Amino acid sequence: MLIEKERHDGIRSGAITVLFRRWRQRQATAGNVYRTALGRVAVDAIDVVEAGRITDADAEAAGYPSAAAVVEDLRGHPGDPVYRLRVRFVDEPDPRDEAAASGDLSAEERETIAARLARLDRGSRTGPWTEATLEIISRRPEVRAGDLADELGRDAAQFKLDVRKLKNLGLTVSLGTGYRISARGAAYLAGRAR
Repeated sequence: MLIEKERHDGIRSGAITVLFRRWRQRQATAGNVYRTALGRVAVDAIDVVEAGRITDADAEAAGYPSAAAVVEDLRGHPGDPVYRLRVRFVDEPDPRDEAAASGDLSAEERETIAARLARLDRGSRTGPWTEATLEIISRRPEVRAGDLADELGRDAAQFKLDVRKLKNLGLTVSLGTGYRISARGAAYLAGRAR
């Protein structure tokens, strides 16, 4: 979920507890926690509101001086629904980071990872990609995603999305430039090589 940089400090401090979005279709779900540039943000509730029924109280909770300022700042097509999201900053470690840091894998965890990777490969329109992606990241850490994608003959945007799937499994870590294999990923690769 994209959150404007000027809202980051307010969400982190708890001063901002509401976001408004004009979306053609809902892009968030109540009860989910989303990874954002500011950290993890929970969406506790979401509902559709008419732009003309946005209250000044909700506008203030969203960091705006008035309801009119919210409506003026809404992006998207004017005919699309306006969603009101009740949000809060989640100030606890990201489970992906905790999983990535653990280099100890049981046989059951190894099997679970292998099954998830096989499912990702089966679901791909372009064929199996997980093994080649893990191997190139292991072999070439801190290399631009576009360069890695070129070497594999893949589209850079799709490559980045796929690496994000590996990160969600705790197997890779995103860096300022490129990626590296996490401790969990290294343990998985080492166990697979045996």
